[in-house]
Amino acid sequence: MAVSLRLPEKTKRRVEKLARAQETTAHAFMVTAIEERIAAEEAKTAFYAEAEKRAAQFRKTGKSIPADEMFDYLRARVQGKSVAKPKARKVA
Repeated sequence: MAVSLRLPEKTKRRVEKLARAQETTAHAFMVTAIEERIAAEEAKTAFYAEAEKRAAQFRKTGKSIPADEMFDYLRARVQGKSVAKPKARKVA
């Protein structure tokens, strides 16, 4: 699929300068930039979908892990301690 992209001269010069610094072509630079943006947007969409799924589960069950317990668990794991995962329970 052929695509034509019209860039303002200032943007074109900036792309060319950065592409030269990275020893690549302006075309390759722009393709990479577009691919990176697509990946970021896909990750953001997946993150929000997972958040909505979890929020719906909370609304359905009323169960959650209090933040202080989760942070204590994560701190212990980072320190290499073997600790039990906190369990979700009804919260007010």
